Amino acid sequence: MKRRDLLRHLESHGCEFVREGRSHTIYENPATGTRVPIPRHREIPDVFARVICRQLTVPEP
Repeated sequence: MKRRDLLRHLESHGCEFVREGRSHTIYENPATGTRVPIPRHREIPDVFARVICRQLTVPEP
């Protein structure tokens, strides 16, 4: 999955950008307060994208 598609999916379900780290971008689900680092690779494996969505309690893409 493309990274930008994952970020759009997360934002469409209410997740918010928190900050840029050195090699990751941090997103948070304000409803649960959960923060997850998202690596800065052009392609993110589908399995990893599903794990990120589960951690943020967002429907899987």
